[in-house]
Amino acid sequence: MAINPELQGKTYPTTEPYSVGREKIREFAHAVKAQHPAHFSVETARELGYNDLLAPPTFAIIVAQRAEALMVEDPDSGIDFSRVVHADERFTHHRPIVAGDELVATLTVDTVRAMGGGALVSSRAEIETVAGEKVATAVSSLLVRGEDQ
Repeated sequence: MAINPELQGKTYPTTEPYSVGREKIREFAHAVKAQHPAHFSVETARELGYNDLLAPPTFAIIVAQRAEALMVEDPDSGIDFSRVVHADERFTHHRPIVAGDELVATLTVDTVRAMGGGALVSSRAEIETVAGEKVATAVSSLLVRGEDQ
């Protein structure tokens, strides 16, 4: 199945809230080898002016990928995840993510570009608190290889 070109411009429903927990921040920081004490010590994070533990910048991927999953799992998208190569991921942070945040994301497909037998799908996940405060924007590009690739 080819990528549906009508995917371009589609906005998916906002994700369910994701509760950012202290242990998730610590686990993520360990996994990505982030060593700043504000990722592990509430006291240190508060001394630096944060309400709670500070998440590493790439922690936003957790929330962004929940939104991207709506596109990938959309039966009308034509995306076969077994053929996906992650081409790019960029974040623009509007404010840091901290433990206690309740985050949601809304995904919009910005472009669908045919490339040989496949397609490059670029999307944008706007990450906000449940109260509507902008937290981060994640821009992602997925290369979906064609069946003959």
